[in-house]
Amino acid sequence: MRQRPKEQDKNIRRHNFEAVEENLTSEQVKEEASRCLTCKNPRCVKGCPVNIQIPEFIKALKEDKLDEAGEIIRQTSMLPSVCGRVCPQERQCEGNCVLGIKGESIAIGALERYVGDNTSAKKTEIVPSGKKVAIVGSGCAGITAASDLRKAGHEVTVFEALHEFGGVLRYGIPPFRLPRKVLDREINNLQEMGVKFEKNVIVGKSITLKQLKEDGFDAIFICSGAGLPKMMNIEGENLNGVFSANEFLTRVNLMGANDEEKATPLKVGKSVAVIGGGNVAMDAARTAVRVGFEKVYIVYRRTETELPARLEEIRHAKEEGVIFQFLHAPAKILGETSVTGMRFEIMELGEPDESGRRKPVGTGRFVDLDVDTVIVALGTGPNPIIQKSALMDGLDFETDKRGYFVVNEDTRETSIPAIYAGGDVAPVGASNAINAMGAGKKAAKAINEKLL
Repeated sequence: MRQRPKEQDKNIRRHNFEAVEENLTSEQVKEEASRCLTCKNPRCVKGCPVNIQIPEFIKALKEDKLDEAGEIIRQTSMLPSVCGRVCPQERQCEGNCVLGIKGESIAIGALERYVGDNTSAKKTEIVPSGKKVAIVGSGCAGITAASDLRKAGHEVTVFEALHEFGGVLRYGIPPFRLPRKVLDREINNLQEMGVKFEKNVIVGKSITLKQLKEDGFDAIFICSGAGLPKMMNIEGENLNGVFSANEFLTRVNLMGANDEEKATPLKVGKSVAVIGGGNVAMDAARTAVRVGFEKVYIVYRRTETELPARLEEIRHAKEEGVIFQFLHAPAKILGETSVTGMRFEIMELGEPDESGRRKPVGTGRFVDLDVDTVIVALGTGPNPIIQKSALMDGLDFETDKRGYFVVNEDTRETSIPAIYAGGDVAPVGASNAINAMGAGKKAAKAINEKLL
């Protein structure tokens, strides 16, 4: 039987930002590890974007070799405590587990988190290479690349636009999913390795790519995140009480807006509609519950079957009282100066679209929802600050029709030599932590090969 971690009571956790799940106990870890078949051709490894040697670290756990398990994971991932909490395992490693074909897959994420929380990165001797690398952004891709590049001996400096490090891991993911002490520990590990961090630096404003080159950086990796929220472009979207999920989560997670004593307090209404069905929508809705909204809706234009969010996040949201409205498409936000409600068109599902999901089709019937706040969680697009600044300096990057950097898929190098890009500014596959880490590893490998 698959082992499951103990969780905070749903009626208690609705009122705090503490971690929802505890770690598995040591007894549960041994029991879960014993279920692994140690496949000769492990599909779980192929499902992991950074190719963690999963059967090997689980075998070490079976043999009570906890530190060895930590070393195995950290050969390819410096963020086991993070990935064990936020990666979509059911679609990646666990989704490829052979046991999952007829039963329950191994709880790989829970085992990885246990190892990450109970082991430390082994200190390695750094042999200076004499080369310098700049990393723009301190999120998943940046942290991963910084670790690999520093191990190779390069002088690495990470530039972060905000006043705290961690990128989307800090401003986008709530602490009840990713405790801040876990993220701080991972950042501290990099600092102890000698990675330099500079905050409050907006590359493209505070400093340009050209200036970084002039400062002697031999390579640059851009992983600054997408930044620009995608809105609905419907009537009423400019009313007071309409937020992008990015703004809402950043104000709460990074700026403490739920604390009335902070400089940026958040006006909490009675009811809120969160538009979208991904992990960000779940984070926004569950955060809205915790800051005090009486009614929290997640409104999605398809059915529950098509929800792209993690199954665990959907379950937790339901347990915490979030109300799901399916087959509802935004039509209009009601109000004169502030939100007083929202109108939706009732949808039905038609033929599959390019994503493979059945396309929602309007029925011509409408319904109004009584809300005073709207949070739009429909994804983000690339922020053009860096590209515009670079163009002024004569660096004309090739971008696609949506504005993302065009890169070599194997090396992550852009159309400008020695400048690389990854994460949400040059996405490959779904936007999540582990895919961003995969991009960071590819970029670091290519930079190493060029510089050494």
